Amino acid sequence: MVYLLPFFTVMIWGGNAIVNKMASSTIEPSAMSFYRWLLSMVILTPFCLPAVLRQRHIIKPHLTKLAVLALLGMVLNQSLGYYAGLTTSASNMALITSLVPLMSVFLSVPLLGKSISMLSIVGGVLSLSGLAFMLGHGDIRYFFNQDITQGDSLMILASLCYAVYCVLLKRWKMPFNSMTLVYMQGAFTLIMLMPLWLRSEHLLPSQSALPLIAYAGIAASIFAPLMWVKAIDLIGADSSAMFMNLMPVVSVALASTLLGEKIHTYHIIGGMLVISGVILSQIKLRRKGKAIDPEAQAATSS
Repeated sequence: MVYLLPFFTVMIWGGNAIVNKMASSTIEPSAMSFYRWLLSMVILTPFCLPAVLRQRHIIKPHLTKLAVLALLGMVLNQSLGYYAGLTTSASNMALITSLVPLMSVFLSVPLLGKSISMLSIVGGVLSLSGLAFMLGHGDIRYFFNQDITQGDSLMILASLCYAVYCVLLKRWKMPFNSMTLVYMQGAFTLIMLMPLWLRSEHLLPSQSALPLIAYAGIAASIFAPLMWVKAIDLIGADSSAMFMNLMPVVSVALASTLLGEKIHTYHIIGGMLVISGVILSQIKLRRKGKAIDPEAQAATSS
């Protein structure tokens, strides 16, 4: 039964790609990001604020780092994801997001001073080939023959921001728990998003947007991280990390079922190549004890 924790977490995060796509036609991206974290902060404040006040002297030296993490992991990553939903499919968004662990492996070389294995390089080539095959509708030469669409390019940039976030979170270890970390980043996120929200054409969300905000603000931003951290405690980081490879599968299946997106052969082949490449890079790193800490990826959701 304990393995249901990481499974349900991945299901929630996989569904978030569907929410991103649905939100694109329901609410402005800047407003979606703002209300998502406003809701999360309202719920978290009674539980987290007393601890923050008690630890304010410990937290204060880390405020700049917390602001940078909030900018990368919450403001840029999530806002770019909502904007990407305007011009790309939920399936593409999910498969591009699945590259985050691989990006983290390569970014850990300059940012963490880690070496990279030949297996990771092979995995990188395999994943990029799969991505090109998918985005090119079966043409693996996609990146050489035509310009990438706006939505896909925004999603790649969002994934890169989140990969940098994960690596920096590993590098900047802070002396407080995960919920305090999320809460402080959420506070900075609201401050950063407020100017964009104030420029929205409609400041108040429509009724149709409320369920999407609730899902992103409660399920994806609070419940999923808590279950993920608990899963790591009970079954270990390595076992939990393997469930992350199910996320694009869940998202693509939900996109087909809920949004009516047609799944083509190139989606399946490209997705298998992407996931296989990610698994290759992770296997070698875990064996050597150099994996990116999955708990770092639990601090927020994409």
